[in-house]
Amino acid sequence: MASKNPKFLFVTGGVVSSIGKGILSASLGSLLESRGLKVTVMKLDPYINLDPGTMSPFQHGEVFVTEDGSETDLDLGHYERYLNSKMSHKNNFTAGQVYEDVLKRERKGEFLGSTVQVIPHITDEIKKRIAYGAGDNDIAIIEIGGTVGDIESQPFLEAIRQMKLELGSERTLFTHLTFVPYLASSGETKTKPTQHSVKSLLSHGLQADILICRSEQNLSKADCRKIALFTNVNEDCVFTLPDVPSIYAIPVMMNKQGLDQQIVEKLKLKCSKPKLNDWKRVTKLESEQKGETKIAMVGKYTELVDSYKSVNEALIHAGIHNKTNVKIEYIDSERFNKGVENLEADGILIPGGFGNRGVKGMLNVAKFARENNIPYFGICLGMQVSVIEFARNVLKLDADSTEFKKNTQHPVIGLITEWLDEDGLIQYRSEDSDKGGTMRLGSQVCHLKKNSKMAKLYKRLKIFERHRHRYEFNGNYESTFNKNGMTIVGKSEDDTLVEAIEIKNHKWFIGCQFHPEFTSNPINAHPLFKGFIKAAKLNSK
Repeated sequence: MASKNPKFLFVTGGVVSSIGKGILSASLGSLLESRGLKVTVMKLDPYINLDPGTMSPFQHGEVFVTEDGSETDLDLGHYERYLNSKMSHKNNFTAGQVYEDVLKRERKGEFLGSTVQVIPHITDEIKKRIAYGAGDNDIAIIEIGGTVGDIESQPFLEAIRQMKLELGSERTLFTHLTFVPYLASSGETKTKPTQHSVKSLLSHGLQADILICRSEQNLSKADCRKIALFTNVNEDCVFTLPDVPSIYAIPVMMNKQGLDQQIVEKLKLKCSKPKLNDWKRVTKLESEQKGETKIAMVGKYTELVDSYKSVNEALIHAGIHNKTNVKIEYIDSERFNKGVENLEADGILIPGGFGNRGVKGMLNVAKFARENNIPYFGICLGMQVSVIEFARNVLKLDADSTEFKKNTQHPVIGLITEWLDEDGLIQYRSEDSDKGGTMRLGSQVCHLKKNSKMAKLYKRLKIFERHRHRYEFNGNYESTFNKNGMTIVGKSEDDTLVEAIEIKNHKWFIGCQFHPEFTSNPINAHPLFKGFIKAAKLNSK
């Protein structure tokens, strides 16, 4: 039953970054959702950017696109992979958005000449956005980005301190994720960093209610007792989160330790017992994986694998359901600028990207996959390079994308200046449009061609998939491609934009303009990824 007074579970992190707050938050959400509660998860990012849309993948990793077209932090991908509820623009905001909104209101005179300060103006805006994001859910899990002690996150910590005072302990709970290093040379677990992290949290007026300790191995009862003593946290509220072979084992593991039960009791949540059959089934399927299927991912941002986080996870999901271990080899496409040599893989995937760098290598790889009958999956830019390659080498056209060559003789890929969005409204763009927030974004309808490989994989003709791009297949060339072996199998709602292609007489050659990786999860792997890994697995035999 939806609540008018949602409860709040705040997740902070200490000692070091990248210890898994996003996965922990997602796992907690999954556990509470399995108890019949209505749950949402939010990510609060302390950086000044308005959103991650124009940030370098090398710095920030993947930009996750929600159904409503918001460009958000990659942690929202974790939330959607673990929960049934869908994220939106309400689930992620940055310090930049907060300050921008406050300053706009100041310019309008809404503060009546008052001195605008971090307290109360910035903290009030943060609290307002948290309440808006929580909506009518029973519980909202709020992940605070960064590490306790960072100067950028101080206004966010102050805001949640105020929320604790205003709402009380029955509606707010502080969970602190910290790192407990293990020194193999001495065989010791060191708790001192955790003690200091909790003290840093206390310096902001926040007392942790629950401590979750990341470590290489399970902590002993003596370690937990020591941590509890020095951090003022009850011993039964100190949990250990050791390294695990699969992140999808975490919900069941944390449930066995009683973490979700502690949350339920402390927040006095009325709910049923957890139903974890789906997660147990995933764990069982993972234990049945045999052999190895090698996928070559040829992209522009392979130096940081988190740049393709959702693609990576979608491939893993497909491996789970095909009972094979997917081994991903990340290859910088520039390696193949002069031709393809020493590329041995059961399947080839070219993911999305922007700009001209590395495209020459992608074109060579797409040709290599087509001519050697190797399963190929092109996503967004990956579809576009396969179209350009086919136009050049099969149709014998001097073809390109206007993104790479504005005055190309045959612009098989071009900037589409207008299109219908998911609400049926006409959207416009031009070469002069800002890079941020001006792309074709969010979930949109695609109609599949009957009897196509994609229609058989989806088992339906009307699908909804998410987009993030500025350039499209040029519809003027549609009939030429159809007649010569590359079939247009997916079109937009108004039948004007090409969404997907297939090549006839090939083991598995599919390209899609949308991003199917954003809707895959371990319980229900995405049909395109399942089909791709199935074909690659057969190709390995």
